[in-house]
Order: sequence, then C-alpha cells, then structure tokens
Amino acid sequence: MIELSSQQGSANGRVALVTGAARGIGLGIAAWLISEGWQVVLTDLDRARGAKVVEVMGESACFIAMDVSDEKQVAQGVAQVLGQFGRLDALVCNAAVADPRNITLESLDLAYWNRVLAVNLSGPMLLAKHCAPYLRAHGGAIVNLASTRAGQSEPDTEAYAASKGGLLALTHALAISLGPEIRVNAVSPGWIDARDPAARRAQPLSDLDHAQHPAGRVGTVEDVAAMVAWLLSKNAGFVTGQEFVVDGGMTKKMIYQE
Repeated sequence: MIELSSQQGSANGRVALVTGAARGIGLGIAAWLISEGWQVVLTDLDRARGAKVVEVMGESACFIAMDVSDEKQVAQGVAQVLGQFGRLDALVCNAAVADPRNITLESLDLAYWNRVLAVNLSGPMLLAKHCAPYLRAHGGAIVNLASTRAGQSEPDTEAYAASKGGLLALTHALAISLGPEIRVNAVSPGWIDARDPAARRAQPLSDLDHAQHPAGRVGTVEDVAAMVAWLLSKNAGFVTGQEFVVDGGMTKKMIYQE
C-alpha cells in the first residue's frame, strides 16, 4: 500500500519533470515539489506503480512511462509535457539502475555495464539535450541525482561508481554549456532509507545503523527532496555546477577497523 497524501500547495505555475519517480527518492522529490505548488510530471518504467502514485497525489501530478536511455522515448515524453503544460521549468534526473547485488569484475557482463551507463549517465544527457530549449525559455534548472559512491566504493561496484562519477562530470560540463540561463547541480545522497513505509515498519533499521552517522540517523527521502527543492528555487540563483552531499556526514568520517 502506498502511503501518500494529496499534497496540494498554492500553484506557482512552474512545471517539473522528475525521472525514476514511481518510488523512493524520486517519489519523495515529486511529493515535496507538489507541496510547494509545482505541477510535477513523474516518469518511470513501472507503468502500474506510476499510475497508482499519481492517482493518490492528485491533480498536480501526472505520469509518463519512459526509458530514459531511449532517445525516442525521451523526445516524445518531453514533447508530451510541453503539449500539455506549454512550459518546463525544472528537470530532476533521478532514474538509475542501482542493483544491490555486487558483481565481481571478472563476472561483469558488458551488456550489464552498458545498461547501467545508458540509464545512469546517458539518460541525464539525453534529458538535458531535449529539455534545454524549454528550460532556457524560463530560466530553469537541472538537478542530477548522483551518489557518494562517485567518490568512494565498496568492492565490485564498478558500473554504478563509474556512472555516478561520470554524472558529476556531466553536471559541471552542462552548467558551463547551458549557463547562465540554466543552472545545473548534483545531489549525492548517502544512505537514504527510501523503502515504502510498510517495509520500514516491518524491518526497522537498527540503533547502530543510525548511530554510526555523525548526524545521528540514517537519511530520509525528505532530506534529499528538501535539497533538490532548494536548488530548483530562486534562492539558489548563484549556485551552479556544484555537488551537494546529503549523507549525514559519513564521507567526512575517518573509519579504521580495530
């Protein structure tokens, strides 16, 4: 059961496109923006889940099925947004392949590597390419969802780490190419408990999970959504080409095994 409420804010006339938004961090970002008055277009591969989510979220949300690695689908989706709303003010690139199963380098299939990079890195490039003319018309902004894995790794995560490292480089390249009309930034989450509420209640995180973070807890989707919303706002008008780490301080913690 999806535990969402219809979060209608005062309409601000702005339209945002959020990818990978049927669940987790993407869904949290969409809900936050709606609470601030945005009209949000959610995209995802999961048609059934996407349709159910926007039904709960109300009139300020609509859904488009999209594989972000397919340029034809990206172009059609962006055209649909413009046809329906006549404008686009923000792009949030959250869709990603984030397989929890680590694959050893010796077992890494080239097709899997290519799929991860196609979704996680080529997808944001394609979306920026097709959204740029419309974002430029309204002084819009792009936020790419990267990861702390771009700067540190567990074993056997080559594809994911490479894709997110590339996304950080793409972010500052886009900021230079598209500025000053379009600002482009990246948010790199650490450990975010992005599970549905029922799953969080059924298997709550341990005290140790929370205590190891300098901030005293594991992150929530709202922590990420608040940062994204700020970066899309006029208050961040002097901020572009930057990475913002939302990880409870973990990447600044010196850890040695005793």
